[in-house]
Amino acid sequence: MAWVLDLDGVLWLGDDSIPGAAEAVGRLRAANEPLAFVTNNSLPTRSALEQKLARGGIEAGGDVVTSAMAVAGLVEPGERALLVGGHGVEEALQARGVEIVRAGDPHDVDVDAVVVGLNPEFDYRQMTAAMVAIGQGARLLATNDDATYPTPDGPIPGGGAILASIVTSSGARPRIAGKPEPPICRLVTAKLGTTGVCVGDRPDTDGRFARALGYRFVLVLSGVTAPADLPVDPEPDAVYRDLLSAVDDLLPD
Repeated sequence: MAWVLDLDGVLWLGDDSIPGAAEAVGRLRAANEPLAFVTNNSLPTRSALEQKLARGGIEAGGDVVTSAMAVAGLVEPGERALLVGGHGVEEALQARGVEIVRAGDPHDVDVDAVVVGLNPEFDYRQMTAAMVAIGQGARLLATNDDATYPTPDGPIPGGGAILASIVTSSGARPRIAGKPEPPICRLVTAKLGTTGVCVGDRPDTDGRFARALGYRFVLVLSGVTAPADLPVDPEPDAVYRDLLSAVDDLLPD
């Protein structure tokens, strides 16, 4: 059985590993279960995520799939893209052969696409450049529209909050690449097939992603969703305290 594991809220919160996560992944590896680590967080590079997993005792083995990788697939090699995102999107666009443009004069932007992702350095100048570029015909692409991002101190604004400011100012309708949308679904099914389990902490993202994949949705309460938030929509196929509890119950003997 294939396993799709979210990162933030399932394997870690910020820089803190969630207890039992490494043991759970180790058991899946030992059982030769196919798996992928799938995240909407486009800020870090793929290699940085693999290194973070390794520091937490989890061997990634090239199995990380990010929304940055998915959004890069929506831009053609040789096109110009205004980058309103972090290093993860930058790396994915470069690998795709896209020419990256950064906000300079916000009223002088000639690009094919505006690509938005989580970016703590986002500012009014970048918002203006994005709005102007879209007004001149650029496509609006985004890694995800998650309103918040989980941390050990509680949620903070996510990539969707940045995207919302650009949507509001430009009036454009964005094309979303990350969970639960088709671009990232195609990456995952090409890797794992069409049957499996999707473990996540956000019903609106991970639950809809599971439904789009045709996978079972396993909700864990170690991230954004708390017991007091239940019931949720979409309804999970199963709810567990954390990933280790899910693996304990669902992994075949």
